[in-house]
Amino acid sequence: MNKKKIVGIIVGCCLPWLCTLAQTRVDTIRQHLFASEDGTTLVVAHRGDWRNACENSLEAIENAIRMGVDIVEVDLQRTKDGALILMHDKKLDRTTTGKGLVCETTLNEIRQMRLKNGCNIRTIYKVPTLEEALLVAKGRVMLNLDKAFDYFEQVVALLEKTGTCDLVIMKSDCSAAEVKKLYGKYLDRILFMPKVNLDKENAIGRLEDYLEVLHPVAIELKFANDANRLPFVAKEKMWGKSRIWYNTLWDTQSGGHDDDCSLKEPNKGYGYLLDSLRAGIIQTDRPAYLINYLKGRTKLSFSE
Repeated sequence: MNKKKIVGIIVGCCLPWLCTLAQTRVDTIRQHLFASEDGTTLVVAHRGDWRNACENSLEAIENAIRMGVDIVEVDLQRTKDGALILMHDKKLDRTTTGKGLVCETTLNEIRQMRLKNGCNIRTIYKVPTLEEALLVAKGRVMLNLDKAFDYFEQVVALLEKTGTCDLVIMKSDCSAAEVKKLYGKYLDRILFMPKVNLDKENAIGRLEDYLEVLHPVAIELKFANDANRLPFVAKEKMWGKSRIWYNTLWDTQSGGHDDDCSLKEPNKGYGYLLDSLRAGIIQTDRPAYLINYLKGRTKLSFSE
């Protein structure tokens, strides 16, 4: 056997292993995200692991990654000099040692401040920029950007600069036509997720428009209580087309099947969303608890 044949055999044997090695965790998450009916549930950490780190901090993202979440939700604000930072509130007062509006404060001024934890205590940590968060998340976890729709083009520029177009999900409740008009040229490479409040008039009409015009990978749904039967209509409309995203942060976002309900009776909380409403993505303030619950369901299904 000549050397060329030997090299060919070696390359052929190693190629599958090398391809697997090259695939990042984000690649795997995206594969599940697009396979809407593959039986997996994607876990979203709301503002990162804010119970053990400052909300919207790099540390909260790192903790969530170590925990094994698939997506970290973060919020954006823009400073006086045009920098995008991670922060939920328009004002600095609640989460930092500073005061005033973000839009009236420069990035350099914000850099002098320190983040406060959930007990309103100053920490050693600083407010991160979106660019810093993208680099921390790159290849490791996806990011869902809230309050970012108005900065869409600036976000895209940062994604292209950092090579992270694959890991971000943008979202809004703007109409399908408006999204297409404003940012349609980006939707072939930037994931966009519509939001539909099923308690509002013509909710199913808006849902159908999103499915027909935008073909989104997921749609975030919301309803206040089980008297509303539209979640069952929505799950049939979305079957095989788009993942269903529910937030379990408080009761009126998921019909009372929220984190608090799940702490007492997880099968009536998370279990109801998964089994009755076919949720494929759950955003939670208790990601570790949800991950453990999902692991328990997997073990149970194998033992049955």
